[in-house]
Amino acid sequence: MMLNDPSLKYRPFPQVDLPNRQWPSKVITAPPRWLSTDMRDGNQSLIDPMNAEKKRRFFDLLLKVGVKEIEVGFPSAGATEFDFISGLVRDGAIPDDVFPQVLTQAREDLIATTFESLRGAKKAIVHVYNAVSPAWRNIVFQMDRPQIREIAVTAAKLLRDNAAKQPDTDWHFEYSPETFSTAELDFSLECCEAVIDILQPTPEKPLILNLPATVECATPNIYADQIEWICRNISRRDSVVISLHTHNDRGTGVAAAELGLMAGADRVEGCLFGNGERTGNCDLVTVALNMYTQGINPGLDFSDIDEVIQTVEYCNQLPVHPRHPYAGELVFTAFSGSHQDAIKKGFAAQEARNDQIWDVPYLPIDPKDLGRDYEAVIRVNSQSGKGGVAWVLQQDKGLKLPKRMQADFSKVVQALADESSRELNAADIWAAFETHYRLAGEQPYSLIDYHESGAAGDRIFTGKITHKGGERSISGRGNGLISSVLAALRDELGVELEVADYSEHAIGAGTDVAAAAYVECRTPDGRTIFGIGTDTDIATASVQAVLSAANSIAAQRE
Repeated sequence: MMLNDPSLKYRPFPQVDLPNRQWPSKVITAPPRWLSTDMRDGNQSLIDPMNAEKKRRFFDLLLKVGVKEIEVGFPSAGATEFDFISGLVRDGAIPDDVFPQVLTQAREDLIATTFESLRGAKKAIVHVYNAVSPAWRNIVFQMDRPQIREIAVTAAKLLRDNAAKQPDTDWHFEYSPETFSTAELDFSLECCEAVIDILQPTPEKPLILNLPATVECATPNIYADQIEWICRNISRRDSVVISLHTHNDRGTGVAAAELGLMAGADRVEGCLFGNGERTGNCDLVTVALNMYTQGINPGLDFSDIDEVIQTVEYCNQLPVHPRHPYAGELVFTAFSGSHQDAIKKGFAAQEARNDQIWDVPYLPIDPKDLGRDYEAVIRVNSQSGKGGVAWVLQQDKGLKLPKRMQADFSKVVQALADESSRELNAADIWAAFETHYRLAGEQPYSLIDYHESGAAGDRIFTGKITHKGGERSISGRGNGLISSVLAALRDELGVELEVADYSEHAIGAGTDVAAAAYVECRTPDGRTIFGIGTDTDIATASVQAVLSAANSIAAQRE
C-alpha cells in the first residue's frame, strides 16, 4: 500500500553543486559515437537469451543499420558466449571499420578469458567495470573507498598486461565506475583518474570512460549536471571519450542521454527499441531519429524500420509496443477527426511546397523516410471525421471528394463504425462507398453507350442504358453534355435533377490516367443528392456521375 507520507521511506535525490552550468544553452549539432549493447546488456535481460543463430542475425542487422561499435557479449559468462565471440573473429565476420566490444568483471581470471575470446581480432574494445556507489560499497562489498579504488587499479593493470601479450590486435579500453549516477562525484572521478594513470591514454588512442545511470534515480537534468561536472574536472579531457549508458527506470532514459550529450559526452550506449534490464536501456532508435528530425544525420540507417522491428522481435522474443516512438504500428496513425483533418491539409500543403522542408501537423517525421507509406497514417473508427474518410479514399482509390460530398459520406461511415464497433479498413469504406453511391451491382440505370452531337451551346445526348432489366434508348437537349443528360432523364424517365456543383480530376498519371467526376444535385423537393463516375474518358465519367445520382433517387423511391 502506498504511504500517505512517502518521505518517511524515500529521500529526494541531492542536487549537483554546479555553478554556471553550461549544458542548458547547448544544442546537439552532430551525432555521437554509438555503441549497441543489444547482444550483451539486452541479451542478459531476456527471459530466453539469444542462441548463436539469433545473435548472428542481430549482429548482421546492426552492421546493416551502420553501428560501428558493438558489444558482442560477456565471454567469461560461459561457453556459449565465448564460442560465439571467438567464432566471429575466426570466421572473419567483423568488418574492418567495426569495433567488437566485450565486457568483463574486474577479476584476473575473467579478464584473461575475455582477452582469449578475441585472440586474432584486428581491433577490439575491452570493457571493465566495478561498482563504486555507497550502497554497493556498504551493502554488497562491505569495502571502503580505498579498497574499491584498488579494484579499479588492479583491473586497469590487467587490461594493460593482457593486451601486451597480443600485440597484433589494436586494443582499446573502456572503464565504467558502475552505479556512477548514485555515487559521489568526487569518488567516481578518483577511480577514473586512477585508471587513467595506469593506462596512459592519448588523444590518438583515448580511454572510454562510461558513466552509467545504472539505476535511474533522478531527473535527467541531474544526470546532465553529473556529466558536465566530470567533463570539467577530468584531468585529460582530450584523451578520454565520455560515454553514456542510461537506463529507463523513471522513463527518461532517452532524455538523460540527450541532455548528457549537451553536457559534453561523446558516445551513447544503448539497445534498439530500449531493451535491457528492468525498464530497459536507452533506445538508440529514438535518440538517433530525434536527431534526424532536427536535421542531423545520425549515422544510423532506419530506412526500413519494419525490417529492423521484425529482426529485433524475432531475436528478443519481445514485441515492439504499438505506441513506441517512430517504430510502433500506431505512431503515424490518427483516428481523431480533427487530427485527421489537420494531417490531410498538411499533406496537401506539402505537395504544394517549393522545397523539401517537412511541415505536416502531428507527424514530426515523414513516414516514407522510414519505409512506411501514407495509407496507414489515417485510419477510421467511430472517432473519425470526414477528412479521415476522404483521405482513405484518396490513398486507396485516388478519389478526391468535394468537401460537401465528404460530409455526406462521412455520415454513412460513422453509422457503419458505430454499428460494427471496430476500426474500418479501406475495403470496408470502399464497399460502403460503392453501395451508397450506387456504383456496384445491378442498378436502375446503367450506361451502355452514348453519343453527343450538336453545336456549342446546343448539345444533344443520345444514349443507350439498361432499365428494368432491358435496354432503352434515351435522348435530351441542353447547352452542354451534363444538361443534355439531365434533360434525357427528365423527359424520358421522369427523373428530375438540377446540378448545383460539378468537379473533376485525374486519377493517376502517364498513359494509365483515368478521370473522376462528381455532381452535387438538387431534387424538386430540396434534397441534395451526390453522384460519382469514373472512366478513362472524362466525358463518360461525367455521364456516369449523373446516373449515379439518378440511381440514388430511384433507390429512395423504392
